[in-house]
Amino acid sequence: MKNLLRLVGMGALLFTAVLGASSVRAQVDPWEFEVYPYATESRGTMELETDNAVIANGHSKGGEGTAAGTFRSQGMWYNQYELTYGLTDRIEASAYLLMASPSGHGYWYAGSEYRLRGRLFDPEVLPVDLGWYAELEWHHTPQFDDADIELELRPIVEKDIGRFSFIANPIFEKVLKGVGVHEGFEFGYATGAYYRWMRYLSPGLEFYGGAGLMDDTDPLNAQQHYIFPVVWGELPHGIEYNLGPGFGLTRGSDHVIMKFNLELERFVGAIFGPSSESGWFF
Repeated sequence: MKNLLRLVGMGALLFTAVLGASSVRAQVDPWEFEVYPYATESRGTMELETDNAVIANGHSKGGEGTAAGTFRSQGMWYNQYELTYGLTDRIEASAYLLMASPSGHGYWYAGSEYRLRGRLFDPEVLPVDLGWYAELEWHHTPQFDDADIELELRPIVEKDIGRFSFIANPIFEKVLKGVGVHEGFEFGYATGAYYRWMRYLSPGLEFYGGAGLMDDTDPLNAQQHYIFPVVWGELPHGIEYNLGPGFGLTRGSDHVIMKFNLELERFVGAIFGPSSESGWFF
């Protein structure tokens, strides 16, 4: 109990620090309620992941809450499939398939995403472990997002203290084609505080905020901010999970979201040789 209270307190401080850094607005990515760690997939390892979020209590109009298109968020099921491969000891590549089931409207293809993610230096060389993330998003279906192509960049910062891990993913996003192409970068965040209790069952707190134009923010009640108490762990046969309810902290947020992420990884064979021990990027 004492450790759990400590986790809540530290997580709240982390959230406050990130939130205080900037006021934000607009959408979070409802297909990706995930905080990315410093560690990448091992060289030659392939991971299949499905991320799921169901809006249990959302908004009744399109363009509100997590819904960026014409469908309402209430009752929406966001369903993402991700295939990741460890290219080197420090860099991985991923492709995403975005699907969604709006309440009463069947099962839809919503878009695709492609990304590279890497870590800099070896663990504990720097006071904090640093990584990077670059993603290209293609939204084929305007009912879910009217921006055709977007670029997303994330620095990754992680610090382990005993059994605790603290991770921050500031998010910078730019529309490259479609509505908003002439606007600047948007800002958002995905952060987490985790306690390693048992290998198969551990608690954590995650925080997500809507990315908004950095030079034109909305009032706080129109922004989106969420807190997710989660449980996570590793099951037999290389299966990992992360699940929990999310609660909107502003009127612009959906009120209750349930998320469930599941991963399965296997070594399939390496394309490239080992990374240099003296290297810091590849």
